[in-house]
Amino acid sequence: MECSVTGSIDLKKLDKFDVKLFELLYAQTETKTKTEVSQKEIDEVKEWLEVSKTSQKLTNPMVQLFDKLKSIKETHGATPEDIGIDKDELYLMAMKHKSTDEHSVSIGGRVYSALPIAKTANERVADYIKNHKKDAPSGFDLQDQIKENRRKIQAKLNMSDEDWDSYSGQIKYAITSGEQLAEILDIPQKLIDDIQRVVGVFRMRISPYYASLIIPGQVNDPILIQSVPTGDMIDNKGINIEPVASDHSPARLIDQFYPRVLTIKATNMCAMFCTYCLRLDHISDKDWVSSKNTYEEALDYIRSNENVRDVLITGGDALALSNKRLEYLFEELDKIPHVKIKRIGSRIPVMTPQRIDDKFLEICAKSNAIKPLRFVTQINTVQEITPEVHEAFYKLSKVTSAILNQAVLLRGVNDTQNKMWKLVELLQESYIRPYYLFNCSFRNPEFGHLRVPISVGRDLIESMYGNIAGDAIPRYLATAGGKIPLHRDNVAQINEGGDYILRKPWSGEEVPYPDMSMEEYKKPLSFDKYK
Repeated sequence: MECSVTGSIDLKKLDKFDVKLFELLYAQTETKTKTEVSQKEIDEVKEWLEVSKTSQKLTNPMVQLFDKLKSIKETHGATPEDIGIDKDELYLMAMKHKSTDEHSVSIGGRVYSALPIAKTANERVADYIKNHKKDAPSGFDLQDQIKENRRKIQAKLNMSDEDWDSYSGQIKYAITSGEQLAEILDIPQKLIDDIQRVVGVFRMRISPYYASLIIPGQVNDPILIQSVPTGDMIDNKGINIEPVASDHSPARLIDQFYPRVLTIKATNMCAMFCTYCLRLDHISDKDWVSSKNTYEEALDYIRSNENVRDVLITGGDALALSNKRLEYLFEELDKIPHVKIKRIGSRIPVMTPQRIDDKFLEICAKSNAIKPLRFVTQINTVQEITPEVHEAFYKLSKVTSAILNQAVLLRGVNDTQNKMWKLVELLQESYIRPYYLFNCSFRNPEFGHLRVPISVGRDLIESMYGNIAGDAIPRYLATAGGKIPLHRDNVAQINEGGDYILRKPWSGEEVPYPDMSMEEYKKPLSFDKYK
């Protein structure tokens, strides 16, 4: 209901924010500190006052009126009376604003409190909004360059469009040596030599599609860092800890850290061997797929353990298995009454999105209709999120109950605020929930150069609160005999030298966790030496 400017004034209807706003507007300022208010500013205020008097069911004119009065007071020291505005009229406008707003928000609440809060919030994200395309270009932003890269790679490898657009073609033409990489990328001989040193010990495989995401001229390109091994993998010194979960494998192919959840390591095959792979020791010198009898041993363990309700099929990479083999595993798990949820872990849609074919989608839809099927993936940089990857996860979102991302915090890849903020936001836009952010494992010295100090990761996550949507904020974890959240409460002790003692929240057990030193973290990135 419109408030007439001749109505009665009831100061009791003003709330504490109104009171603060009026106190601010009418606070006396020493004459010598006042500055002249321009006629243009005065005319604007009076115009908004007239609009506020006559407008019906609108709050914006009153907000503009009081916001301009507040600006004049803060800039020039002038009160409304100094520029000829009647105080009683302003009281009536304050009452009108509150009676017009559906939630009875006062003009003080909006102008004195909410607008400054919004302004401060916008200032917090200003650098991100301004610079994210420069600091963290996505696969969408880089499409022109990626298409040109594809053209060159196809020509060099003599790949047809049919080869490029198929998973089998991507694996057939995968790059496995420094010499092959040099055919499609302008890289120095020293890097070629170092790659050859590494592939004598560890395997290298990069799909042509994933290689097309590498931007020429970017010395420490995040795709390059994740896919191309450097001499560090051989030269890094340290103690190799026993393979992950070697002490938590109660049955063949099974990893189990928790009573209700376990993993089937269904294969060692991957479309690409990542340079920071936690399961580096599981990747032998050749691909393997277990026999059906071997899988039955794992399934028998699950059948006999009624505590298990959640089973993750992983590897290697689960999607390196055939559709027929995956369908068999889903069907057998769906027959087990106490298994309520299935998960499939795969990075293949990121590295070879061509794998997401109609048959696989059909298998997922069928199994998801019986019991929830969740898809767990790993995207570490927005450069990996291309139109093809976005389309693959859109299709998967229609046949699974959820898609979760487990990123790894990697030096030079995603260890800045703008990079991480953009990653979690673009994941959401691609139908994926940011779920975990892992601190890069300490188990293998081969990729120690890619680790990031815990404090850096914690600062990145804490910077998201109040600035990024809540369900886009991943949990920050360390893998040390299970997933341990890296909240401050889980840090039992920081030893001399900076290494951590972490406390497992489910058992209270304390475990050592070597940290990446800030001194090492600030050293030049791996590819700098190949400039």
